[in-house]
Amino acid sequence: MMKNFISTQSWSRSQLQDILDFARSLKENPYQPLLKNKSVAMLFFNPSLRTKTSFEIGISELQGTAVILQPGKDAWPIEFKDHIEMNGDEEEHVKEVAQVLSSYCDCIAIRAFPAFEDWSIDRTDHVINSFAKYATVPVVNMETIEHPCQELAHILTLQEHYGDLQGKDYLLTWTYHPKPLNTAVANSSLLIASKFGMNVKLLCPSEDYLLDERYINAASKNCLSEGTSFSVTHDIESAYSGAEIVYAKSWGSLVHYGNLSAELNCRKDFKHFIVDEQKMGMTNNAVFSHCLPLRRNVKATDAVMDADYCLAVKEAANRKHVQKSMLTKIL
Repeated sequence: MMKNFISTQSWSRSQLQDILDFARSLKENPYQPLLKNKSVAMLFFNPSLRTKTSFEIGISELQGTAVILQPGKDAWPIEFKDHIEMNGDEEEHVKEVAQVLSSYCDCIAIRAFPAFEDWSIDRTDHVINSFAKYATVPVVNMETIEHPCQELAHILTLQEHYGDLQGKDYLLTWTYHPKPLNTAVANSSLLIASKFGMNVKLLCPSEDYLLDERYINAASKNCLSEGTSFSVTHDIESAYSGAEIVYAKSWGSLVHYGNLSAELNCRKDFKHFIVDEQKMGMTNNAVFSHCLPLRRNVKATDAVMDADYCLAVKEAANRKHVQKSMLTKIL
């Protein structure tokens, strides 16, 4: 049966662990013909550094072929609405794009950020789900409103550092950025940390910055299943106290979604959420990580980023290995 990799919530913990275990093997023996005569169409609707590089090189190391497309730039702009008279800028419909690429390639990978206009629409993840609907090959999420490949790299890095993660105290903290960002990594952080048996705490400045209830509820259910705890707080000291893992990400307020002036006015008072040495000093000798890119001395200080406990670069490097492993499981 064809299996997409769109959300880790659709995969069991044991299935995800199988990907992680094989990723470790691929780190030791990276060059294998596991994707020989296989091709992956990678559609980038948004910029990328780590994702594009790690996928393209990883596929090459397994003797596969990566085809990189940028709709609206080096490929035709695509329409996603059904039953519409296409009199705008879009030149072709996702129905044809998905079917044609399926006839050429063995997998379609999508990077498509939300439009930041209407969360009720963006939360449907309509771009990647449209490809999944019409494609006849597996579809992979390279970041939409979730970032499952980042999740895998995150957990692999933590397992390499700690070993068993069951019962570890995990803090996902909002941090400041001068503009509202995608919630994808934060959503994914809740999903994967809760699925792998950690006590998960979400720290955000106010209720305005709570994540979508879909991810709050999923994390709560995962923790209940694992016999661990899930909580939300707006108090910095209690959040950091005793934490063993600190994962930082900035994201935009869903309350002010699509209203940039209101959002900017809201976040300007929360610059003190920056991750610094004082906050890390409250933890239980925690490690720190971030998905990158990161604005130094805005999201986290130089001292935190340059500390031995910072795993951000190791996590980024692990992207290649987990993605290679994942592709071998679905192709």
